[in-house]
Amino acid sequence: MEAKNNIGFDNEKYLQEQTSAILERVNLFNDKLYLEFGGKILYDYHAARVLPGFDPNVKMRLLQKLKDKIDVILCINAGDIERMKIRADFGISYDVDALKTIDDFREWGISIKAVVITRYENQSPAKAFKNKLELRGVKVYVHYPTKGYPTDIEKIVSDQGYGANGYIKTTKPIVIVTGPGPGSGKLATCLCNLYHEYKKGGKAGYAKFETFPIWDLPIDHKVNIAYEAATVDLKDEVMIDEHHLRAYNVRVANYNRDIEAFHLVKRIIEKITGAESIYQSPTDMGVNRAGAGIVNDRLITEASHQEIIRRYFRCAVEYTLGLVDKETLSRSVAIMNKAGAKVEDRTVVLPAREAARNAEKKGKGNAGIFCGASIELHDGTIITGKNSPLMHASSSLILNATKYLAGLPDNMFLLPESIIDSVTYLKRDILNGKMVSLDLDETLIILGISALSNPAAQMALEKLKCIADCEVHLTHIPTPGDEAGLRKLKVNLTCDPEYSSKSLFIT
Repeated sequence: MEAKNNIGFDNEKYLQEQTSAILERVNLFNDKLYLEFGGKILYDYHAARVLPGFDPNVKMRLLQKLKDKIDVILCINAGDIERMKIRADFGISYDVDALKTIDDFREWGISIKAVVITRYENQSPAKAFKNKLELRGVKVYVHYPTKGYPTDIEKIVSDQGYGANGYIKTTKPIVIVTGPGPGSGKLATCLCNLYHEYKKGGKAGYAKFETFPIWDLPIDHKVNIAYEAATVDLKDEVMIDEHHLRAYNVRVANYNRDIEAFHLVKRIIEKITGAESIYQSPTDMGVNRAGAGIVNDRLITEASHQEIIRRYFRCAVEYTLGLVDKETLSRSVAIMNKAGAKVEDRTVVLPAREAARNAEKKGKGNAGIFCGASIELHDGTIITGKNSPLMHASSSLILNATKYLAGLPDNMFLLPESIIDSVTYLKRDILNGKMVSLDLDETLIILGISALSNPAAQMALEKLKCIADCEVHLTHIPTPGDEAGLRKLKVNLTCDPEYSSKSLFIT
């Protein structure tokens, strides 16, 4: 079967349009432009999923094109450091993600000018993070909560408000202000520096860059509904920008938080600059041109439909884990209904559940729980796996998929019994573990060892890279070892909100 044609987005067209839009905005201001960068600059996998063909790093390519014109400031909320907020796609905390971002930017030849710890109130973890960065030669600023915000404009735009935070010195005409997630303090950082620029007699400006929602698509387009699904915990809602409609009689899409904050932001900017704002709507403030890169609306509609379902499964799991409340889950269900989406629309869901039923029929579950897994390969083939006393369902699934891709018989054993026995002995008798079946991370390591002496295992090993971006569904929440292995394989994972064991604590 031929691989699917999955190009719905033209990166080169997007780069050309987006670069022009930013440079046009810079020319409106005499000195410099503070450009608030929302979303992810690097590894934007949400965009890649809903806009098939979108390069997850295309925004970094954009910055490279503007390299000689930009300084970069990285913001992180002190509260996020204290709470150890997690970036779900990498499974790392926001402070670790900030460190990774600095390294990633360096690899692309762009330096981070400074890190700003926002809403700083002497939190111990934030202090430790600041010390860590400074000892590694990174310039760090701390910004305190803005006095008077959001009601007292006079105090906000004063030496007691924005002026209480230090000026971040930059030299380039475009200052990119980014952060690891929403609530990082990017807007406040832009406005603080804007305040200082005008106190020094400068003439700087502000603009906003966010990929989603896409302003020139209808509010009920599935790309924009997928944005709502991705931000369900923030209660974001895509709506008509009434400010833009009144000013220009043009219907465009924006989201509730930007629309609600527009008057405040506009008043603050006018107070700082002492002049009427050039912006008549929150959409005016944006420079996003993602819509220009769309070349196949049918494909992005289908891809967004699938992302809405994936986001629902994630929310259901987070509810089961106690990470979100019932109201958030209810909003996720409402978004599914609005999009006309059902879990069965995801092709890997029913095969995984059938695999679990087959495991139950054979009575080979683990601690009474029967787990199934399913993957859709790039040629459309569905492969399944199930758990057993020997290995987890994820392990079975990936081994079965690599055997299929390598043209090996399904009943061929790839892992030597002697190595499996040795690992089992280590887990059970040496480390006193209760769960001795192989998780995916362990299975991948054993497969790598087996490949040294087994040509079939080597063939299977080489096919692991063909699994990237495939769709996977589990009938249970993955264990840490399974989750780590699946993340390394870069699959699009969903799972039913069920535990893989009756035990409350697993060793």
